[in-house]
Amino acid sequence: MSGQRRARRGFGYIRKLPSGRYQASYMAPDFRRLKAPDTFASKADAEGWLGTERYKIMLGDWERPEPPPRRTEAFAEFAKSWVATRDLKPRTREGYLHLLETYLLPRLGREPVADITPAMVRTWWISMPVERPTSRARAYSLLKAIMNTAVSDDLIAANPCRIRGGSSTPREREIRPASIDELQVIVEHLPERYRALVLICAWCALRQGEVLELRRSDVDLVRGTIRVERALTWVHGKAIVGTPKSAAGTRTVAVPPHIEPAIKHHLWEFTASSPKALLFPSADSEAHLQPSTLYKSWRAAREAAGRPDLRLHDLRHTGATMAAMAGATLAELQQRLGHSSVNAALRYQHAAAGRDRQIADALSALARAAESSTA
Repeated sequence: MSGQRRARRGFGYIRKLPSGRYQASYMAPDFRRLKAPDTFASKADAEGWLGTERYKIMLGDWERPEPPPRRTEAFAEFAKSWVATRDLKPRTREGYLHLLETYLLPRLGREPVADITPAMVRTWWISMPVERPTSRARAYSLLKAIMNTAVSDDLIAANPCRIRGGSSTPREREIRPASIDELQVIVEHLPERYRALVLICAWCALRQGEVLELRRSDVDLVRGTIRVERALTWVHGKAIVGTPKSAAGTRTVAVPPHIEPAIKHHLWEFTASSPKALLFPSADSEAHLQPSTLYKSWRAAREAAGRPDLRLHDLRHTGATMAAMAGATLAELQQRLGHSSVNAALRYQHAAAGRDRQIADALSALARAAESSTA
């Protein structure tokens, strides 16, 4: 790993740690390796320390220093610094801080990082509420990641998190996608200004945050595409615009032709003329639509369709299911949905650029067939 690689030098070694700091060491005259008593903020500082040590050896003034006192940095301090220095999306950072404050710091916060043992971790794990298995797994996963960094920074010799399956998140509830008929009932019972939003969530399989950040310029009805480049998250009641969930989330999605009229009508009736105007703004301003406002209408519409279990996010699963029924391959589904993984990244290379348009056309054919059967 690059974070573990040592640079060979004329005298000594310098290693960049996962934390971003630098560790210096050298083979001392007593033939034992000596590490600097602390890490350094820059490589130049590490080189300076090595230079000083080499000069002592040349003058014959070198003596092995007394072992430095063991660092007693508290877990709370180390964990908060760990979160603060990571490149995280705002919602992820908020989630990590919530896990720390709620589950980890009350039990482990005051303990020195070097004193946390496997037995202490097991005791903490047993104390976690079993009725919250997902939070339990996520908190353990966060603790394990933080302690991995402590190992890399040479604060501890080994990670004390050794609970088999501790990071495994329990299987979530089974999602039953909406049928085409149910989707039609939902759309009919929604206020007109939200109908295109639900159609895009379902037939284009966009994430809710991606839809709420769409701008007029992102929609190209000439080519029949929607460009996804941003996503909206709400943190402490504040709307934050960032990138999609993953690198693969930035994508161009072909729009099924049968929903283009609804999108065109929405652009005419509810979207301002500016290219940067939000596609789905708040009803009384050009600000972002509040999820709570949307959910009120959504709950009533799903009840009318007999689907009180259906979440707005489940429409994404509906879109994926219908695309699969239309003949999309796994690679094409991952591309259309903006999923990213090692395996998926390899499969993307084989997804034909024109297949997304064929999938969109097939989706409309599927909708027309369903309408004809009920006519």
